[in-house]
Amino acid sequence: MPEELKPAAFFDLATTAYGEFLSRFEWPWDPLREIGALARELLRGLRGGEIMPGAHVLGDDVDIGPGTVVEPGAVIKGPTVIGANCEIRAGAYIRGEVVVADGCVVGNSTEVKNSLMLEGSHAPHFNYVGDSILGQRANLGAGVKLSNWKVAADKNVKLAVAGVFVDTGLDKFGAVLGDDVEIGCNTVTNPGTVVGPRTIIYANSNVRGLIPADSVVKLRQPQQIVPRRRG
Repeated sequence: MPEELKPAAFFDLATTAYGEFLSRFEWPWDPLREIGALARELLRGLRGGEIMPGAHVLGDDVDIGPGTVVEPGAVIKGPTVIGANCEIRAGAYIRGEVVVADGCVVGNSTEVKNSLMLEGSHAPHFNYVGDSILGQRANLGAGVKLSNWKVAADKNVKLAVAGVFVDTGLDKFGAVLGDDVEIGCNTVTNPGTVVGPRTIIYANSNVRGLIPADSVVKLRQPQQIVPRRRG
């Protein structure tokens, strides 16, 4: 397997609390199979921070770290582990098998399931994060969707690597975003998108496949301005 496709090529394993976990795997998407197990392993029955009136934390298999605020209208199902100093904003829906590291934001009308959000990552406004990994300080603009389910008859997600299709063995696979990835508003990533660290994806893009580190992805389309007809 190419070195540039090992988890260490996407995440700084020395600076995340989940470096040892990520280092167990060959491909950067392999941890998706174990996020639920990781959440169950980490559960300590911790209810720190502030759970505001009107927030719904369902079940005993949800940990909330100190300094974290869960706002009214948020719904959290387990198994879920949320670290310290996070913001779980009004209308957030965390469906379970989720690990959220310290300093993250799960925002208004954002849905998260079977995903790992590393330190400082943000999904702050109207986002869908399904079967995905967000690297440290990764940020999703408003309306970004990490699509995780193919509409094609063959549901197994495959990724082209050096001209060869690699079968991930996953039928639910959203995106892997490396550290410091920035995605502009209303972008959709197709199932199995893998984005190298420090890449910027401009707004309203439709993205698929393997995007190298330190790239800029732009959607180019013609814009036409014509006189407005009156009368």
